[in-house]
Amino acid sequence: MDQLDKFNRRYNFLSKLSAAFFYSIAVAIALNFFWTPGHMYSSGITGFAQLINTVSERYLPFTLTTSFMYFILNFPLFILAWFKIGHKFTFFTIVAVVLGSFMMHWIQPWQIRLDPLVCAIFGASINGIGTGLALKNGISTGGLDIIGIVIRQKTGISYGKFNIFINLIIIAAAGCMFGWTRALYSALTIFINGRVIDAVYTQHQKMQVMIVTQHPQHIIDGIQNRMHRGITILHDAEGAYSHIEKTVLITIIDRYDMYDIRQIVQKADPYAFMSVGEVEKVYGRFKEQEIV
Repeated sequence: MDQLDKFNRRYNFLSKLSAAFFYSIAVAIALNFFWTPGHMYSSGITGFAQLINTVSERYLPFTLTTSFMYFILNFPLFILAWFKIGHKFTFFTIVAVVLGSFMMHWIQPWQIRLDPLVCAIFGASINGIGTGLALKNGISTGGLDIIGIVIRQKTGISYGKFNIFINLIIIAAAGCMFGWTRALYSALTIFINGRVIDAVYTQHQKMQVMIVTQHPQHIIDGIQNRMHRGITILHDAEGAYSHIEKTVLITIIDRYDMYDIRQIVQKADPYAFMSVGEVEKVYGRFKEQEIV
């Protein structure tokens, strides 16, 4: 079991590192090949970094590059995440942002002129895939993600309105600087980016997990201590083939929690049976997962 646990930790580390690297390439390609040539802006911190870059080019004697500002704007959020979310989460967020900033600088912009609609669709799709895969592997790409997680953990409410407000500022700035046609394309970019992320990453999709086991207490302890989830226990279940008495555990989790619960079950009872199904709605008390 120690070897299995060691393998799982190593696999988890490498998958997060690979996702961070893939994201860095995706955001750099989206920015330098599509958004910058198309004069359109992304959402969140990346969009703000683009705005500062544009303003510095037009009104300052020096240029603040998008890659530099992307890192600088994220830096105070690293501190917030370190103290409010978790050290492991913050470490991989820093890796993703540093790699992203480096790739933005290293991958040079494409000088070929493309239709703005092509820039909006392809840039948003590529960035959305990279961001979605990063989130799916349990790492953040920084920016408003961190603010959203802290708000949700402390208040239990969504930060959707705040996110919309920030993006409206970016769209308005795009309209003032490049015309309202470009603002429309920036809005399209933000919309497509969000939809692609949702398609790739489904953290807020709820899953019902049913576990049939001979060692329920070890699994219960793991789920409650590590994931802080409620569990329904059904006693006196019996295997039709073995006729051995078993216990059925039922819990609701976020899709984000799937790796953790599989790891808990494998460690506690390698022979446990586990089935997972999507849940349409959850009523009653359900706590959003904590990221560590």
